[in-house]
Amino acid sequence: MFKKILIANRGEIAVRIIRACREMGIRSVAVFSEADRVSLPVRLADEAICIGPPPPDQSYLSVDAIVEAARRTNSEAIHPGYGFLSENAAFARRLEQEKITFIGPSSRALRVTGDKLRARKLMRKAGIAVIPGTDEPIRDEKKLLAEARKIGFPVILKATAGGGGKGMRLVRREKDFAGSLRLARSESESAFGDGSIYLEAFLEPARHIEVQVLVDRTGQARHLGERECSIQRRHQKLIEESPSPVVDSAKRKELGALAIKACKAAGYLGAGTVEFLRDSKGRFFFMEFNARLQVEHPVTEMVMGIDLVKWQFRIAAGEKLSLPAGEIHPRGAAIECRIYAEDPGRDFSPCPGKIRSLHQPMGPGLREDSGIYAGYEVPIHYDPLVTKLIAWGEDRLEAISRMHRALGEYRILGIETTLPFHREVMEDELFRQGKFDTGYVADLLGRRSMRANGARSEEIAIAGAAIRDYERRLGRPTWRESGDRKAWKIAYRRRQHQSRH
Repeated sequence: MFKKILIANRGEIAVRIIRACREMGIRSVAVFSEADRVSLPVRLADEAICIGPPPPDQSYLSVDAIVEAARRTNSEAIHPGYGFLSENAAFARRLEQEKITFIGPSSRALRVTGDKLRARKLMRKAGIAVIPGTDEPIRDEKKLLAEARKIGFPVILKATAGGGGKGMRLVRREKDFAGSLRLARSESESAFGDGSIYLEAFLEPARHIEVQVLVDRTGQARHLGERECSIQRRHQKLIEESPSPVVDSAKRKELGALAIKACKAAGYLGAGTVEFLRDSKGRFFFMEFNARLQVEHPVTEMVMGIDLVKWQFRIAAGEKLSLPAGEIHPRGAAIECRIYAEDPGRDFSPCPGKIRSLHQPMGPGLREDSGIYAGYEVPIHYDPLVTKLIAWGEDRLEAISRMHRALGEYRILGIETTLPFHREVMEDELFRQGKFDTGYVADLLGRRSMRANGARSEEIAIAGAAIRDYERRLGRPTWRESGDRKAWKIAYRRRQHQSRH
């Protein structure tokens, strides 16, 4: 086993990996940008080294800076976490050349899984159904539009090197195609240095289901059940759970076999996730690989009783899987809420700033993967995810009840967070019944808007009644009686003025 591991990441995932290192007696090295100098990973790691200024391309995305940090600290291996360089084949290749172990798949496997189109072709060849779409990136806008017409709107534009919802745009109408394409290309070039775009049919209603897999160096593979990831906004997941309410034992076994087949076709090693979309007819289509640890991995750990990060360490060090052969059945149910520094009342706008007070929930069946503390300043330079709250229960309803209770106890003062949104979801009857799809959040926000408009209409009706009563007391005809709407408006404004003063 490794003696020292460098974590090429930040925030809550860096803390998660540091804790696994500590439990296994492995020394940890945190890297940090100048913006993260007083971050929790820096405080918890055995060693910490600055790798550059706040912009990611000068720090967390700088291969040279991270390799130099590994050399200076004599780190034997690097864990990339998720995001940043976690699926970067060139980074993995550089570590192979430097004789530093990359805790993840080989650079070759990353080239296969990281190229969404190459992965689609590979899955099709392996006999796994893929979502209808193009199998090549198309630069010419007219040709891309012709393919969109052939597939039929709505379609989704996807970056070939994409992930985490970046470089993706849903296009419902042809007239929006050109503008959406420009945005998708710009975002893809900014995030991944590659503006290649391909098309897929947009399935709706659909469920987003993913399967967790472990593969060792001997080719042994185990699937660890599925995760339900349909609660998302702008292709970014907000709430995940395991198991999925729409997957039974037989379908779990079938999906697990497909995921293992996909991993073996790609020559995969380590912990990975195979993502599927389930359409309204119950059919599953391969969507993409995630060749790394997922943000939502804790729900799998909670129901399977398995530490995925420790297994990443073991597999990278050459150990064989010792998990039982055959299907591993989940115990109970787990739900994760991703808590962002965003204001759900203002279209989820980012809200960086200083956390002045923090009260974290406790109790049976709860876990928190966090990168914050009271006094910590959430920087503006990175993803706004600040913490993840996970609740486990003997069944799904108990997990929801525990999560609702925990969210009610949680207090983060100084910044706006998505805590109110998560509480609202836990109280929503459609969610509690498991009746949702990838359009759920838009539907929930629409229902909230209707309720707000209804409440506003009631307030206006009450105000109108008060004004009519006021006019009658003055012996004046109301606008309804006189037919003079202008007079009513004047009276209404007068009433507003009087109420202020």
